[in-house]
Amino acid sequence: MKRKHLSLAIGCVLLSPAAWAQQQAEPVEQQAQAAVPATQDSSEARTLDAVTVTARRRTESIQDVPVAVSAFSEDDLANLQASDVTGLQGAVPNLNMVQGRGSANSVNVFIRGIGQPDALQTFDPGVGMYVDDVYYSRINGAMFSLFDIGQVEVLRGPQGTLYGKNSTGGAIKLTTKNPFDNQGGSVEMLVGDYGRNEGRFYLSGSLSDTVAASIAGASIRNDGYVRDPDTGRHFNNEDTKALRAKVAFAPTDSFRATLSLDHTEQDVALTLGRPMAPLIQTDLALGPVVLHPGSSGDWDYRARTSFDPPGHGQTLEHTGGSLSMEWDINSQWLFKSISSYRKLKTHSFIDIDASEYELGDVLVAMNQDQASQEFQLQYDNGSNLHGIFGAYYMRENVPSHQEAYADDLFALAGMPIDFLRTIDDDLTTTSVAAFAHVNWEFVPTWTLAAGVRWTRDKKEYDRSTSTFWGAPFGALNETVAFSAEHDWTAVTPSVSLQKAFSDNVMGYVSANRGFKSGGFNGRANTVYDTQHAEFDPEYVWTYEIGLKASSADNRLRGSVAAFKSDYSDFQARVSQDVGTFPVLNAAELDIQGIEFEGSALLGEATMLSAQVGWLDADYARFDDFRLDPTYPGYDPNLNHDHVPFSPKVTARVALQQGFSLGDAGSLTIGGDVSYRDKTWLSVDNRDVLSQGAYTLVGLYGVWDSPQYSWQVRAGVRNLTDENYKTEGQEFASVGNIQTAYYGLPRNWYVSLRYNFF
Repeated sequence: MKRKHLSLAIGCVLLSPAAWAQQQAEPVEQQAQAAVPATQDSSEARTLDAVTVTARRRTESIQDVPVAVSAFSEDDLANLQASDVTGLQGAVPNLNMVQGRGSANSVNVFIRGIGQPDALQTFDPGVGMYVDDVYYSRINGAMFSLFDIGQVEVLRGPQGTLYGKNSTGGAIKLTTKNPFDNQGGSVEMLVGDYGRNEGRFYLSGSLSDTVAASIAGASIRNDGYVRDPDTGRHFNNEDTKALRAKVAFAPTDSFRATLSLDHTEQDVALTLGRPMAPLIQTDLALGPVVLHPGSSGDWDYRARTSFDPPGHGQTLEHTGGSLSMEWDINSQWLFKSISSYRKLKTHSFIDIDASEYELGDVLVAMNQDQASQEFQLQYDNGSNLHGIFGAYYMRENVPSHQEAYADDLFALAGMPIDFLRTIDDDLTTTSVAAFAHVNWEFVPTWTLAAGVRWTRDKKEYDRSTSTFWGAPFGALNETVAFSAEHDWTAVTPSVSLQKAFSDNVMGYVSANRGFKSGGFNGRANTVYDTQHAEFDPEYVWTYEIGLKASSADNRLRGSVAAFKSDYSDFQARVSQDVGTFPVLNAAELDIQGIEFEGSALLGEATMLSAQVGWLDADYARFDDFRLDPTYPGYDPNLNHDHVPFSPKVTARVALQQGFSLGDAGSLTIGGDVSYRDKTWLSVDNRDVLSQGAYTLVGLYGVWDSPQYSWQVRAGVRNLTDENYKTEGQEFASVGNIQTAYYGLPRNWYVSLRYNFF
């Protein structure tokens, strides 16, 4: 089995500027495959592998695509030591991708400073997530376990003319293994510290000349790295089981179809963070009372909660199916259909204040389903003209039930006042779109690409919330309800011009517009809030120039891209008064940056790869009534000097060395160092919800048997045991809640894998 290595790099380190720029322009797949097989015989390891991608919905060399894209093969992901999608953190320039706020099944994704700043389901993601070209509309359920992935592509910048759903920040595309192309299978067992034990399998084969099938599964468990010092209970654990079955049909040379079914279950304890600011109770007789001091210094991964076992954890069931069909109408035209249905059910208790007090304890139960259909008509004249024309439809229903417990938020002369809020809401979204994209080499070496997309998103929302106060304030109990609907229409064009300066060097310029629809505030708790619940769409224009190059002997490859984004009507959820959280189309942002990626084959079996991103994200304006000194709730510590999840510098360098052991097989040793600049973890720039610059180190070693049937892998992540924050919860108007979530401490693992062909 060949092992392909990640094509990441700092071009200025590895290549000349021109060659370095060429790598950035390459399509995702080519970049992913552009790695030397570390375990192959050293006599063969003389050039970088070719990489192909489907960044533009057709298979192309990554060197020919005028898109900033990174790609990862199955072995690349293993060398990243990634068991889920958050393992991409640090491996892609200007990407922030971490587990979501207090939820074991959510992911928080920002690309180039654009993402989803509130985890509530009434906000749309800023970065599109796709599995086998099917769009996943919620960040809940998007913590994908990487157990049968063939390739991952990360596209940076707005995706408006080719992908199923418009997105402002970018797209992350996971492609699972094709049963025809991945015959055979593997079984893998892994153990590590913190009670980590994982099992994965993949089996694929032909049932006939025209039918192939595969089945893959994973069981992923660990005890958790956070513990209650008094009870010994463990939190932040993992217990996930996933299964995927695929059947591929090719009854004729002109027709292909793939049916895919998948199911995931998760049942874990709470995901706890650390209260960074003093937690404050409002005593109506005595005034503010500090219940818990603010935290400082390194965290010892000890935490307490007001939720008692059992039954106060987080569960998920995620099930879906898709049918992809392709017809070659003739030598020039291809028709493709992608049909999908998905159902997601979550039941999550979240201790937002991360303490033994009831200040911000919630239950969020969601029961989502979505159906989507996409049609594509692709044209290829076999020479200088390619086109894709398509239509997209999605209908999503997201009913949810929520409960908020705050028995310690208020008191009267030292006696706590019981408080409960219940919320029932239902969001229905209908999205329709039509798109076209044409790629034309109008003269030799010059190619013009242009596209346009028309989108209409309609949302219907019903919400009811009730409060239940304890004595003596029962007269304050009330129910606030409202219904609303609205639709938003947008036209998002894209254009690029690229020039092939030689067989090995390509440059491009591009402009792309992105759109994220408006919506309704899912935290509208007062009559005033309901009257101002609607918020407008976001828009972004991104202008980019890039260069991609490789050396004549194909031992060096690199890319560079510089971009500027004008981002308007940023949807900011802010914390106003107790129980009120308005959504403001508050801001315009100026975002600019530079991204480098590159890889180099040194000698016969040494791979050096690197990447670096520089990001300058600033608010051109931020209209926030809370910054007015005459506002009753004015907070002098509040500011918007920094854009959240937008570190100025992200960088990584990886080195891998292969050794031939003759009849004893082969050995590969590798490691990487990644750096992330200071990061702000909330829209409101609270000092305690910021993370200073930090560096992570990973090491691994792999032994392969001579025929690659057996593999032993061992590794350690966060070798230096760095203590660092990854996420934040900011509800300062409720008990001064400012909670931080932390990355994994140092951890090790050993795995054994058997491959059969």
